[in-house]
Amino acid sequence: MQQHRHAHYHSHGGGSATVSAAATSLNRLAFSATVHCLTGCAIGEALGMVIGTALGWGNMETILLAVLLAFIFGYGLTMFPLLRAGMPFAAVLKLALASDTASIAIMELVDNAMMLVIPGAMDAGLSSPHFWISLAVSLVIAGAAAFPVNRWLIARGRGHAVIHAHHKH
Repeated sequence: MQQHRHAHYHSHGGGSATVSAAATSLNRLAFSATVHCLTGCAIGEALGMVIGTALGWGNMETILLAVLLAFIFGYGLTMFPLLRAGMPFAAVLKLALASDTASIAIMELVDNAMMLVIPGAMDAGLSSPHFWISLAVSLVIAGAAAFPVNRWLIARGRGHAVIHAHHKH
């Protein structure tokens, strides 16, 4: 399989059009994987921030809850279609951990660092546009930080490439 992937991404005689098409395909897959992980992170982050703020928790407790929920939702979005396809839970969990951990970890690190760095973001109330704009900006930057890592992993047959081998199209 690696040899096929190698030939796909590094044309040996097909000209630069094949390499360009492969790079475009790789970029699209990496973008799709990044958006997929970002969706789970965004759901978990927003829900964690809402719950922590509503309960009057401090920044540390709220961030820990948001990170935990981001991982749960990120893995869940990967696992759900595979479980529906009939794959055993243990196999699906192993695939989700292998495919999404690096991406989610990077996104969470960057997103939460940004929320702490943006003045007043963590102290703004849930009804404040400042909070929601800060969270949106943080998530976009987190996705941009994870994209090159996802691309690198997929190019090597890891990350989300592992999941795509198991999807039923």
